Amino acid sequence: MSEQRQQEQQRQQQARQRSPLQSERGATRVEDSVVAKIAGMAAQEVEGVRMGGGASRALGGIVDSVTGGGGGQTRGVSVEVGEVETAIDLTMAVDYGKSIPQLTESVRKNVIQRVENLVGLNVKEVNITVNDVILPQQEREEEERERRELESAQEEPRVR
Repeated sequence: MSEQRQQEQQRQQQARQRSPLQSERGATRVEDSVVAKIAGMAAQEVEGVRMGGGASRALGGIVDSVTGGGGGQTRGVSVEVGEVETAIDLTMAVDYGKSIPQLTESVRKNVIQRVENLVGLNVKEVNITVNDVILPQQEREEEERERRELESAQEEPRVR
């Protein structure tokens, strides 16, 4: 076995021993969907961030209004979860006028802090794709569309 392979195995074993999810009394497995939801919520805590692409945000808004929501936290989030570490990919839109490097660094820091503190996994990387810029007029139109969709979803069919 190569020296590099031995070092990698040793590093993984040490990481397992340090993980709060692994103990002498048993192991805890956190599902991908849990990590994705926490990462998505953490990303959206940063002002000026909208998760997902333009089409996925629009379709997701419609689906959320009909189904009662819940899917918005994982829209634009993809994760790979191992025993002790995770990698996270985010796709988002940002508000016009915000510094993309500063915004993405804030998102990255918040996601790492939340996932490591709440889940106990070491976040190996957070890759961010910015795929849209939300203009002020576009934001007002989206809010109005979401309000109308919510109102129409809440109306019950009248029985005659």
